[in-house]
Amino acid sequence: MQWNDFVFVAQPSRVVFARGSLGRLAQEVAALGARRALVLCTPQQMEVAQAASALLGPASAGVFSGAEMHVPIESARRARQHASEVGADCAVAIGGGSTVGLGKAIALESGLPIIAVPTTYAGSEMTPIYGITEAGVKKTGRDPRVLPKTVLYDPELSQGLSVPMSVVSGINAIAHAAEGLYAIDGNPVMSLMAEEGIRALAQGLRGIHRAPADAAARSACLYGAWLCGSVLGHVGMSLHHKLCHTLGGTFNLPHAETHTVVLPHALAYNAPAAPQAIARIAAAIGAPGAATGLFDLARELGATISLRELGMPKEGLRRTLELALANPYWNPRPLEAGALAELLDDAWAGVRPRD
Repeated sequence: MQWNDFVFVAQPSRVVFARGSLGRLAQEVAALGARRALVLCTPQQMEVAQAASALLGPASAGVFSGAEMHVPIESARRARQHASEVGADCAVAIGGGSTVGLGKAIALESGLPIIAVPTTYAGSEMTPIYGITEAGVKKTGRDPRVLPKTVLYDPELSQGLSVPMSVVSGINAIAHAAEGLYAIDGNPVMSLMAEEGIRALAQGLRGIHRAPADAAARSACLYGAWLCGSVLGHVGMSLHHKLCHTLGGTFNLPHAETHTVVLPHALAYNAPAAPQAIARIAAAIGAPGAATGLFDLARELGATISLRELGMPKEGLRRTLELALANPYWNPRPLEAGALAELLDDAWAGVRPRD
């Protein structure tokens, strides 16, 4: 493959990938020069968050369990206020993308350093991208202040993640790498990471589907999530992410499930304009085509394949189209209202796309 000129700037972050690495948490907090770390989580993650707080001992500023999907601005404000009240000088975000997103919302205004401890395969812990939802609109941006300083990847922490959640979380991460392969600011380093990340996740997800307790498959998925998240952190997003941010922020659809439904259709839309990237995605998942291959993979692994099943009202598709066209992300294929309407109709109905 021949590359045009490119610029590559590495994102500065420390990654610790090891079984049992959560046990290093107090050491990693101290390495940042922090003395009072506030542990963030969703209500469902209280048990592991309390365990993390206990590991911190006197360096813990307690647990804040108010993380929510799509980071509503009201939740972000409550978290910022709480962090200030307890005198936190560091945030430990333990959980999935919602919790990491809350940590980023705190850091965006306070500059508080974040240590991320992922328990899913979202990959957002490797990006300087934040998203906050206000008045039904999810706004995203990039800011180096929100990039976690340290990420502890502990495969043991995802052992309890259900198979359905593992599947959609992993395909969500695949979406980050897939769009990275045709990003306007892509480069050969990120493309290598993208292809390897997609391969590891496809392989790992199939392994988890066969045997949920397979430690090697869990590690493969976490490894893939790291690579795919890194890609998203270094290069831009396109149509797929724009549609998912719009659907999630405006209609409160579940984040990972929405990515899983939309991705095959977004790839089919972009296939004529990015044939090399599409071919690399197909090769990485071991399928003849990227769009049909990912659709079939999701269906094989038992994931929801239509927006209708996620509770999306069909009458909301027009609003989604309007928002996507009003403030578009760069995309390799120009945005055409008619073709986008067909894409959304197919995603809503769960129609198998064509490569």
